[in-house]
Amino acid sequence: MTGGIFKQLYAIAMINFIFAACAAFNPAAIQPEKVFGTGSEPFLKPGQKVKIMSWNVQYMAGKNYVFFYDLLDGSGPDRRPSAEDITSTLKEVARVIRRENPDIVMLQEVDDNARRTDYEDQLARLLELLPADYKFHASAFYWQSSFVPHPKIMGKVGMKLSILSKFNIASAVRHQLPLRKISALRQRFDLKRAVIEARLPTKDGNDFIVMNTHLSAFAQGEDTMQRQIEHLKMLMDQYTKDGPAWILGGDFNLLPPGKAYQRLPDYHKEYYQENTEIEPLTSAYRSVPSLKEVNGNFPEKWYTFFSNDPWITEPDRTIDFIFYADRLQLGKHRVIRDGTLHISDHMPIVAEFIIP
Repeated sequence: MTGGIFKQLYAIAMINFIFAACAAFNPAAIQPEKVFGTGSEPFLKPGQKVKIMSWNVQYMAGKNYVFFYDLLDGSGPDRRPSAEDITSTLKEVARVIRRENPDIVMLQEVDDNARRTDYEDQLARLLELLPADYKFHASAFYWQSSFVPHPKIMGKVGMKLSILSKFNIASAVRHQLPLRKISALRQRFDLKRAVIEARLPTKDGNDFIVMNTHLSAFAQGEDTMQRQIEHLKMLMDQYTKDGPAWILGGDFNLLPPGKAYQRLPDYHKEYYQENTEIEPLTSAYRSVPSLKEVNGNFPEKWYTFFSNDPWITEPDRTIDFIFYADRLQLGKHRVIRDGTLHISDHMPIVAEFIIP
C-alpha cells in the first residue's frame, strides 16, 4: 500500500517536471510588452523636472526572514514570507512611494502568479494602494515557470520588472540579457535576466527612454556578469549615439570600483570580484550614486543593500544604481534609508532630472 502511494506520488512529480520543462519560459531576444494605461496624456515637456525611483522590493517579503539563497551555502532556513508579512510590506512600499511622490517608479522582484507569494499579482495589489495618477505601467517577466523542481521551491514561479509612470508610455520592449552558462536542463528553470525599456513621448516629438534591470546574483566563478554588462553598455552606447535622453536603473548586484570590496566581511567577498565587472559602465557614464559619492567620506549614505544574513546588522554596500545620459541634468538625489530598512533587503534610490 505504502509503496503504491509512493510510486503514484513519484509519477505525479515526474509528470509535473516533464510538463514544466516542456513549457519553459523562452523569451525572444527583443520582444514587445503590453503597456497598461488610460488615455494618451500627459506628455513630458522639455525643461520639465522628473523624479525617478528605483527599488528592489524583494517580492514584498519584508525583513523577518533569512531565505535559503540569502546565505552563500544555501542554508537559510526560510522558504517564503507569510501572507501577513506580504500584505504589511505592500502597504509599506506604497507608503514610501506616496511620501516620495516620484513621477516614474522602477521596481525589481515583483512577483506575479508565484507559489511563494500565493499566486497574487503584486503589482496589481500595489497599484490599488497608490494614487490614481500612476496611469501607465509596463512589466516584463524574468523568472517564469509552471513548476521549478528545486527542493525549496517545488512549485510555480513568476517574477517581473515593472515601470510605473504618471506620464504616457508609448511602447515597451523586453531585452533578453546573456544567460548563465549552465546545463540546458537547469537553464529551463533558471532566471532569464532582462531589461524592460519604456518609451515616454515628449511634447517636442522625442522620446525619453526608461530602462529597468536586475542582473544575476548567483554567478560566482562565471563570466555572466561581464557579458550582461557588455549588453547593457551596447544599449547605452546605441541610445547615446541615436540622441534620445535615457536612464538605466536597477539592481546590478555589483559593487562600484574603489573601496567597496575591501569594506566587506571576508566571507561576503565571495559574492563579488575585486575588479568589479561594472567598471565599463561607471567609466563611460554618470550614475546615481556617483563614484565620488560612494568612495567619499560618507559612503554609508549611499549604501543600497542590507543583507538578510543575520551576521549583517546594517546596510553595508552599494549595488543599485541609476545611470543616465549626458543630456540629462541631475538634480536632488539620495538613497532613502529613513523608514525603509524593515521593508526590503534593498533601499530605494530617488533622483530628479531635467528633461532636455
